Amino acid sequence: MNIPAWIGVLLTLWLAAPVWSAPVPRGEMFGYLLFDGERVPKEFNGGFSLYAAAWPLVDHYPGHDFQTGLLSTWMHPLWEANQKPKEECYIDIEGGLGWWRDTHFPTPTPKFIMGGVGPNFSVIANGPGYGAGTWEDERGLYGVAQLSPWLLFPLDGLNLRQGVQGDWFGYGYLPLPLTDPKPTTAGRPVPTGNQCWTLFLNTANFKGPAAFFTPFFWSRALLKDPQWAGRLLDSAPSDPNKAIQMETQHIPAVFGTNHDGTVHARMARTSFPVTPDGHSALLHRHTVYTKAALWEAVERWFAGGPASDGLVKPSASATQRFKATGGSSWSFFPPDVARERAASVAWKSFATPITPDPSTLGFRWDRQLTRRSGSLVTLPEFFRLGSDRGKPRWNVVPSSEVPGNLGLTQFRFETPREDPQEPRTTPDAPDSSWRKPGPVAGPFKVRLGDGSVVTYHWYRFADQPAMLNADLTAAEREVVQKRVELLHRTWTKDREYLAPPDHGRLAAIDPALIVTPPKGLEIGYVPIATRQELE
Repeated sequence: MNIPAWIGVLLTLWLAAPVWSAPVPRGEMFGYLLFDGERVPKEFNGGFSLYAAAWPLVDHYPGHDFQTGLLSTWMHPLWEANQKPKEECYIDIEGGLGWWRDTHFPTPTPKFIMGGVGPNFSVIANGPGYGAGTWEDERGLYGVAQLSPWLLFPLDGLNLRQGVQGDWFGYGYLPLPLTDPKPTTAGRPVPTGNQCWTLFLNTANFKGPAAFFTPFFWSRALLKDPQWAGRLLDSAPSDPNKAIQMETQHIPAVFGTNHDGTVHARMARTSFPVTPDGHSALLHRHTVYTKAALWEAVERWFAGGPASDGLVKPSASATQRFKATGGSSWSFFPPDVARERAASVAWKSFATPITPDPSTLGFRWDRQLTRRSGSLVTLPEFFRLGSDRGKPRWNVVPSSEVPGNLGLTQFRFETPREDPQEPRTTPDAPDSSWRKPGPVAGPFKVRLGDGSVVTYHWYRFADQPAMLNADLTAAEREVVQKRVELLHRTWTKDREYLAPPDHGRLAAIDPALIVTPPKGLEIGYVPIATRQELE
């Protein structure tokens, strides 16, 4: 029988191709990278700052299951032994650089969120107008007040300039006495302190204070549990000895089991920044402070004393020294395995923790098992399930040792097709705190590198929605207004507030977010995002 030539070609290709009978099973890789540092004295309980490397962890956006942070920390209150609450009371500031499942407009470039967590996650505030709950039942959406007149903070998190690959993003939290202590909270006989934990940034195009958690964001929990009075971050000092970790909740992975029972996995292409010397520098100058670093000078200023220059005093700081130790709990989680039985990755076979200098954390990479391209180093992609000292372990293997019939080497990790994300909006009812008394200028629009458009308005500082929902009387808000006007006149965006990094370059914020106040609104007014959408 004569067979047409084109059919013969197809048969040849089909017979030569690997065959698998089912879709490639999908799962994930998750876990923590853990680091060690020397302990610092507990009197440095007035906040912290650090420089975190910013880079695209994966080479494509994996969809809204993707959630991971880059190196960061958790700032908890400092409690003496006799101050610990009798009941569970988890509370901290744990934001940083990363990607989150609730991000509406993601790209491979990380964003930054503030990440304030009230007792046991009862409230969460990630930035001005960005937090937990809905506008009908908010649980932190009013927890952060805008402070800077030069930086616009989007509703979807703070954008970096697209394409950053390992530059330092400097940030930290120091308390400012912007408000006064109150003996009552929402009319109840429980006190609210006056620690306004303020986000300070040090980037290539913006420096200084940006926004702060209102004390009421923390103390509102006292209305239900007054036993926590004095133990929350509205009044409690910060614990200077914090964990430095990288928390990864989801990186896509695919799996396959061969006819001989061996199990293989492939991880989406994952990279880390690399210096010209060939190692990664991931976190730098984790510094903690006493209140003499800034609080005391500002307190005297607000009481009528000399102006504070806003510079954080190095003499009132301690920079943590790191150890070249640590570990990893990165594990593969196949679809048919219970999460608690997920086996760990043989991380130390290709990554060695190092301290290029005592104040910097990083890794040195095995040159045979990793691949360097420009300013990034790509981790191994293929693994085989084996054992190590009686425990299951995913060991690195070359792609050539992965059976072709599993479909792993041919699989392509791609950004999934998802419905367009809904706009992030704010209330527009005439009697809402967004409209009464409302803005004094706007709307204005800026287009960001993530493809979204932010609509924003200018509000008098004391009349922004967060301040109207901060349990402050009109007279109390006017006191804060006058203090903020002092800051706006003196603390400009181009001065050094935090000590600069010892090496490397600073990352830049999306240039569209650096704004100029309209004429006449330079002092005492702030930009507030009111809508963010794809356009």
